Amino acid sequence: MMKPQHLHSRVELLLIGGSAGSLKVLLKLLPRLRSDLEFPIVIVLHRKADPDSILDVLLRNHTKLAVLEAEDKMELQKGTIYLAPPDYHLLFESKHLVSLDCSEKLNYSRPSIDVSFQSAALACKDKLVAILLSGANADGVEGLRYVKSQDGLVFVQDPDTAEVAYMPKQAILQTKVDAVLKPEDFADTINALRRNK
Repeated sequence: MMKPQHLHSRVELLLIGGSAGSLKVLLKLLPRLRSDLEFPIVIVLHRKADPDSILDVLLRNHTKLAVLEAEDKMELQKGTIYLAPPDYHLLFESKHLVSLDCSEKLNYSRPSIDVSFQSAALACKDKLVAILLSGANADGVEGLRYVKSQDGLVFVQDPDTAEVAYMPKQAILQTKVDAVLKPEDFADTINALRRNK
């Protein structure tokens, strides 16, 4: 595993993607995140297109950081967690400006992790860190490859710890990952990241 002190001091944005089984990991790592993180975190989870979803409320109850559901043309702030809304793709117009899109599903998913990861990689280049958690399809794998092609950092959940191992396994098979982490290691790794000065 990559030691936190060896992480690059350059992050301006952290993305977390996941599907089946990933909520448990989030609920484990969020309470341990520092409240003074110097970059925004965007979470893209596969979920049903339910306008009455209370996922943002659930996550808010497990972290000291502010949690907001992303809106079209929203400017992201450091130390805040943004959740991709159900039934929209979340795209990055710049490092910290997002837009929402309701085009076709990708990998049967909207929001699609691939769409967000690729868009963020284009906007942030080597200032991006992307994490892929548990899930039952390969959404996110192409996105991770794109993040690596732009010299971003890629972390993947250890498939042996995943409730559904297919997604992280495919990521490890198809992408050069920087670290394979157990759920209990994610918070320390994220806390060790620093924004580029």
